[in-house]
Amino acid sequence: MNKPIINPHIALAIGVISVSTSAIFVKLADAPAGVIAFYRLFFSFLIIAPLFFLKYRRSLAEVTKRDWMFSAVAGILLAFHFILWFESLNYTSVASSVVLVTLQPLFAFVGTYFFFKEKVGVIGIISGVLAIVGSIIISWGDYQISGWALFGNMLALLACAFVTGYLLFGQDVRKRIDVIPYTFIVYGISSITLLIYVLLLGNPLVGYQTSDWMYFILLALIPTLLGHSLFNWVIKWVSTNMISMSILFEPAGAIILAYFILNERLTWTQVVGGIVVIIGVAIFLKTESKPKVARSEAA
Repeated sequence: MNKPIINPHIALAIGVISVSTSAIFVKLADAPAGVIAFYRLFFSFLIIAPLFFLKYRRSLAEVTKRDWMFSAVAGILLAFHFILWFESLNYTSVASSVVLVTLQPLFAFVGTYFFFKEKVGVIGIISGVLAIVGSIIISWGDYQISGWALFGNMLALLACAFVTGYLLFGQDVRKRIDVIPYTFIVYGISSITLLIYVLLLGNPLVGYQTSDWMYFILLALIPTLLGHSLFNWVIKWVSTNMISMSILFEPAGAIILAYFILNERLTWTQVVGGIVVIIGVAIFLKTESKPKVARSEAA
């Protein structure tokens, strides 16, 4: 095995910090959720395009019709994951939204049970129930503050469900396609889906403030490419389980950034519910994770 150019654990830490910025940039941008999602995926697509055309363009000829179809579905699901999650941040806090999106591994394992017949043990079921209880505590507390916050929480949970579908289809395709060609295809299809969505809503594609364009680019560079690309790189030297556990620190990073940058304060229900969710998901991953489970490229 080739020696890594940097310590994989340091790279993993940088990746977690990077994905923690996603919700902050979305909150800071004034553009509609669909527009933010479109430019995040489109700029990411443009950045990886040169690498794809220089090294991987011939691999497209080897992609089967089935893999094209699955990749297309994955791209559409990824697009709507971003739409729903970004929209949720218009109604609820960064803390509630990112903690609820942390339920993603739980949703993914539920999906693999129904689609791939992967069994879940008793401890896995108990930990899953524990995580759901935590999400209920968060939602109950937010409902006491605002019904719209509860609506935002529901959008975050739906976003979690959509990214689960993205994972399920991607898990199958990635067995046969390298990460760069797969990412190029999925980001391209997601960008087209989001463009159609934005045009149907009548949202303008131009005319936004300079700060918004800066946030669009930062979303592509930091949480998408620097964050998830590093996860894809370190998996050569670090176990999938370690990456899964490390990603659980994303809500903590996002909440700290929201406190200092957005002046968001935590409620006791967010603290208690968030801790319960993270403990539940951590136990679930510890007991139920299998090697080489596909990781999500959306956060």
